[in-house]
Amino acid sequence: MSWIRMALLGLIPLLVFSAVGSALAVEPGAERQAALRNLLVQDCGSCHGLTLRGGLGPALLPADLVGKPSAYLQATILYGRPGTAMPPWRPFLSDAEAAWLADTLLRGLKP
Repeated sequence: MSWIRMALLGLIPLLVFSAVGSALAVEPGAERQAALRNLLVQDCGSCHGLTLRGGLGPALLPADLVGKPSAYLQATILYGRPGTAMPPWRPFLSDAEAAWLADTLLRGLKP
């Protein structure tokens, strides 16, 4: 079994746990949501484009995320993408914050 396949299989429990964890987590408050919006525009935008239409990283608009479950996006946010420029944000974000970011991306970032 290739290491890529083993890594992907290793993500399955994380995705399931993340989905369950985010369902139980408390949504970030208004002040933290504002900080998370800023993180999307400034930090994520530095690679994904300030309007999230793509750059070094892929576009993060709702149309570009069709078919990607929230739990998948949450795991990508928290654990990054090994072998790519996508870093893990786990040291800086809780499960609830990553879930909020993923859901916000799926709905579309509103000013």
